[in-house]
Amino acid sequence: MQSSDTRAAGGPVEINESFWNQIKNQIKARNTENKSLETWLNPVSFVEVSGSSDLPRLILGVPNDLSQYFVVENLLEKIYCEISAAFRQPFEVDVIVKRQAVAEIPVISAPTYTENQFELSRSSQPINANSQTPFSQNSMSNQTRPQEIFNRDSLNQEYSFNTFVVGRNTEFAHAASFNVARNPGMDGYNPLFICGPVGMGKTHLLHAVGNHIKGNIPHLRIQYISAERFLNEFLSALRREETEKFRNKYRDGSDVLLVDDVQMIGKGQATQDEFFHVINSFLERKKQVVLASDRMPKDIINLEDRNRSRLEWGLIADISMPDFETRVAILRYKAERFSVRLNEEVIHYIARISKRSIREIEGNIKKIKMFSELSGVQIDINLAKQVLAHHETQTTISIEDIQKLVGDHFKVRISDLKSTTRAKQIVVPRQISMYLIKRHLDKSLVDIGRAFGGKDHTTVMNALERVEHLQNIDMDIKNDVEELTTRIHNITGL
Repeated sequence: MQSSDTRAAGGPVEINESFWNQIKNQIKARNTENKSLETWLNPVSFVEVSGSSDLPRLILGVPNDLSQYFVVENLLEKIYCEISAAFRQPFEVDVIVKRQAVAEIPVISAPTYTENQFELSRSSQPINANSQTPFSQNSMSNQTRPQEIFNRDSLNQEYSFNTFVVGRNTEFAHAASFNVARNPGMDGYNPLFICGPVGMGKTHLLHAVGNHIKGNIPHLRIQYISAERFLNEFLSALRREETEKFRNKYRDGSDVLLVDDVQMIGKGQATQDEFFHVINSFLERKKQVVLASDRMPKDIINLEDRNRSRLEWGLIADISMPDFETRVAILRYKAERFSVRLNEEVIHYIARISKRSIREIEGNIKKIKMFSELSGVQIDINLAKQVLAHHETQTTISIEDIQKLVGDHFKVRISDLKSTTRAKQIVVPRQISMYLIKRHLDKSLVDIGRAFGGKDHTTVMNALERVEHLQNIDMDIKNDVEELTTRIHNITGL
């Protein structure tokens, strides 16, 4: 597949096996000291390119579920950055497991885990590769493939109300979602707006609503999509002069609309106009809309007032961070689902240190299971503490954690925060990052400047003063800082 809009030296860039091999070599060249990276990157192979010419999807194959987990958790960001430098148009990446009889992968002889990487010693013992479940980064789209269970733009059958662990933090959102699923289009619940931090189960509830309606009211046509995909499809329709076809798909071709990551809708004026009309058409016809976002409508950047009003029209269900008892309940359910035996001591230990999100809980269980299976050691409190040592010693949040929190909140990359760009959409998050680091960590102005690409201490001082000033005159900034502060407190427990 070629892109006529993307030019490298000599002509259009074509995504193919040769292109992927070049990307791999470039990643390895930038990480020569990280031998474990090369060990895990080498087996990653080119499978195919799918999607459209406007939004190509690179499918990468790995030999087994362990390789898939490691690549997605540790290498996917590097892959995206490297491809972005060479292929300057929107693209997507999926990492799938290619079914094989036996694959040779690294085995741990002495398991250790550090904050930044797995340190592995290689063994020649083969491990069966019999998994075929895809594992993709949450912020990236997937497309329907026969061998995949989850698909960003279709319903994940595993996400149902029965598999959702209800805690005090999710009681209202769960009840509201269940009522909508039983009576789609009912007054007072349309649209239903589910709001909460990243990794708290919003997407699970969206799919649960869709799956319940699909099973009980099968004649209703359900459309699940992310706001980012909506934006990309609309821009593609504009370029191809197919806006009428696009409108028919959403306005006339669906009875239930499920939209994820709605905070992304503020990116474009034309997209907001179309989104407004789509939502309006559903509400006027008494057809159900369910939306999920990591921030309240009033806090979505660049959102038009009429769209904000539509999002607040029905019911807003807020999801907060889970308390200790809820995290314990989630752990027990996840352990049973993953066929992992954890005693009460281990469960309480993981629940105590896993404060960021449900995804963190799930990730920690998978890490412990992986190390137990590869090393042949039974899971006990000693293994749990060894694998998750960086959590145990982390009495406070780190600079990198705050940078990641701010980056996720404002949808910018950490590399952008450390760059020299003066674009407003980067400068404000960068200044807020500096402000939060100074406020919550015992770091000097010089230390903070060094963490942002070597900024001068006067730059940091100006950033601190600027954020203090902005909070007094800009309620959006004030709300951003307060929300991020709450997340920091939830992580540190302070």
